[in-house]
Amino acid sequence: MYTRLRAMPLAAGLAAALAFVAVLLAAALPRALDRGADDAVRSYLEQQGPGPTSLYASARTLPGPRTPQSLDSVLAELRARTGGGTGIDLAASGPVHGTVTVTPQPLANTELKMMPGDPPPPTKLSLLHLPRVTSHARIVEGRWPGGAPAGAPLPVALAKSAAETLDARIGTVLKTQSAVGPPFLAEIVGLYAADDPADVYWDGLPCPAAACLTPRWWVTALVGAEGVERLGEWGGPVQDFWRLPLDTAAVRADRLPGTSAAVASYLAGPTAAGLRESTGRAQLQVTSELPRLFAQARARQQAAAPLAALGPAGLAGEALVVLCLAAGLGADRRTAELLLLRARGASRRGIVRRLLAEGAVTVLPAAALATALAFVLLPVPRPGPALLAAGAVTLLALLAFPVRAFVLLSGPGGGRAPRRRLVAELLVLAATVAAVVEVGRRGVAPAGTGLDPLLVAAPLLLALCGGLLLARLLPVLVRVLSHAAGRGRGLIGFLGLARAARGGGGGSRPSVLPLIALLLAVTTGGFGATVLASVDTSRHQVARAAIGGDAQVAAPPLGTVPEGFTKAASGLPGVRASVPAWVDNWAFLLDTQQGSTQVTVVVADPVAYAQLSRAVGRGRFDPGLLAGGGGADAPLPALFGKGLAARLTGGVVRELRFSDDKTLPVRGAGVIDGTPALAGAAANVVVLPSGPTAARLPRTAQATHWFALGAVEEGPLRALLGSTVPKGQADAYMVRTGSAGAAALAAEPLQASATRLFWGSLGGVAAFALLAVLLNLVRAAPERAALLARLRTMGLRPRQGLALILAESLPQALAAALGGGLVAAAAVALLGPSVDLSTLVGSAVPTGVRLGLWPVLAQSLGLAALLVLTVVAEAAISGRRQITTELRAGDPR
Repeated sequence: MYTRLRAMPLAAGLAAALAFVAVLLAAALPRALDRGADDAVRSYLEQQGPGPTSLYASARTLPGPRTPQSLDSVLAELRARTGGGTGIDLAASGPVHGTVTVTPQPLANTELKMMPGDPPPPTKLSLLHLPRVTSHARIVEGRWPGGAPAGAPLPVALAKSAAETLDARIGTVLKTQSAVGPPFLAEIVGLYAADDPADVYWDGLPCPAAACLTPRWWVTALVGAEGVERLGEWGGPVQDFWRLPLDTAAVRADRLPGTSAAVASYLAGPTAAGLRESTGRAQLQVTSELPRLFAQARARQQAAAPLAALGPAGLAGEALVVLCLAAGLGADRRTAELLLLRARGASRRGIVRRLLAEGAVTVLPAAALATALAFVLLPVPRPGPALLAAGAVTLLALLAFPVRAFVLLSGPGGGRAPRRRLVAELLVLAATVAAVVEVGRRGVAPAGTGLDPLLVAAPLLLALCGGLLLARLLPVLVRVLSHAAGRGRGLIGFLGLARAARGGGGGSRPSVLPLIALLLAVTTGGFGATVLASVDTSRHQVARAAIGGDAQVAAPPLGTVPEGFTKAASGLPGVRASVPAWVDNWAFLLDTQQGSTQVTVVVADPVAYAQLSRAVGRGRFDPGLLAGGGGADAPLPALFGKGLAARLTGGVVRELRFSDDKTLPVRGAGVIDGTPALAGAAANVVVLPSGPTAARLPRTAQATHWFALGAVEEGPLRALLGSTVPKGQADAYMVRTGSAGAAALAAEPLQASATRLFWGSLGGVAAFALLAVLLNLVRAAPERAALLARLRTMGLRPRQGLALILAESLPQALAAALGGGLVAAAAVALLGPSVDLSTLVGSAVPTGVRLGLWPVLAQSLGLAALLVLTVVAEAAISGRRQITTELRAGDPR
């Protein structure tokens, strides 16, 4: 065995290299999938914020004396059932607990600043005790509150920003309104400021760091531990609470069901029952949105699984074909040796054991090194799938050649081999038809059911059918071409095509494995690239629909977009059309079924706005409907939203009252299903024309919004805005572009991981396809080199030898590239209507993938170019071989 390996070091090295690459990819793909799934789940949970991703325990306060230790003891019991093997890990920010008055009470202090109104709505006050607030806030004036005797005002601390909002100060006595009994009194003894208002510690608490507008002022005052007992005088329920934030960075996608079960037990199960018993709080309740978020995260992951698996499935199929092709090449090279061993008395089992031992020496070390490298490059906690995939590929690489040799030594199948091949091809065709029909009939497996095997297998089966069909048709087509070339004057083309028709390696027909490998590469690349191109197009459409165009600039409330900006912005690079618009969200349409209906009024140039509506696909209308405004007192033509038009009765003339109380008569000129200025259906919208009649409208000389179509970049838009508005006010304007919106959707880890995985898999598929071509060329290289050497003795020039090799090798490569493109287009046409891209897009979009010429053509042309270069390089190398090397005495070729 070792003598054989030393005699063929190059072949042993190539076998080890092939095994190394195949096993490395096999071990890396599951780990890349795990990493992408973990990142997607963690990112999704982090986007929800600490409140929804926390366990929230609450219970009514116990009667009698209360101390901070009672809150801490319950917290200890809650934490004891997390961490370790429970599946619930808490965030490093730590739990938040305290006591709060459930119902905020209105204040009777007339000296405090209040919201405008007639009468002004009273400010509401809540009381809160946080045992560890001093670790997250500091006193800036006064002191932290302590205790006070019964009958005296309760000492409290107020956030300094809230005190400034209400015009309160140290010593102010806050008095609640009370219809029954004496009012509750609280004296402000300190003003504090949060160390970090954005700290998750304050999240979910009732406005402790600043006053909230809901729509009246709502503030929360902090009480000390000594004052907790007096909260019962507040006039409403008092509740102890504990918030335990989940460590989203520790969540794993593969353990999501276990984590969800642990959280469910915490909410209503054995853990919840044990907590009530151990804490002595029979009313202790634990609530959380985590089960809902876990279910949504798992549904998103499973919805993306069928599309994310297309690339890895194609790579697995390509690697399988190449390993089988390499085994076939090895068997062809060693056929004489194996037959000699068999003739000298060696058994088939003995020969197979010897080949297994040879393979183990080269394959096993390479596989072990590749697996270890995959674990180092992609460190994820779960080793099982990677080890299983690496083991399967290692076994395949180890057994492929011995099995092929065993079949070779078993003798020819005689007349049964063609029949077996025909039956196998018919079975593949039947399976392909069944898969395609079933996918078209039922569609892709619904979200939440995980990987759809049919959607993943159907493109591969189509490629397999295409390869088998091309293997049948290619010899006939090449034979026709060779006959046509034979009628010409030169022999090079005829000889090369004739060899291609019968198989360059000496067989009766071209090998089917290289054709399958090439078609599989083009089909996988074309179908996947079309899916990703559709995803990219859908993202831009979603971003355009959300923005109302390819770019939008919106002024702050009561502000306007400078006229200088609107004029200059229309000349920015990439801007095809710009539309200034005036939008009033607080107008009312009178004389409706409800008497008056709040509407959004959009005033814009009819022609430009109609073009914008067509591009966005929302609110299309004929600009001629808004033509003509009549005299100074005549009603203006208006377009009404579909929902608003359904509530109009009687005449067509209505009175429109704007936010500044100016009124204007309008007449219905048409109905629209929405408008670019507002996302969604926008039922209550009124579109009016600008132009000569604009003087009759309030403030229409200055636009509040600016929309544009074209490839508009956000950077130049912001720079222009900063140069046309007063200094320091540019940040108050909202600037949005479609490119930035689409990029934000694409940056979401779930979508980004699926895209990276596909392109990485496609790179591996292309590499294996090139390797298949090289193996096929190497398979025929000895016979071809001998033929060239003999022909050179007859006067064949080197350039003619190169042409002969190209004429022999290129038909198969070019036919495979063309056939792969056709199969990819067929896969898109047959399977595309059933593919739902919503998960990869990041927003709900219509189901279906449209066939695009460029994605399929790019894959076909790209692979064809690589194949041509490979063939030319190999031909150039073969053409330089010396005649004396090939024409050795006793050479059987």
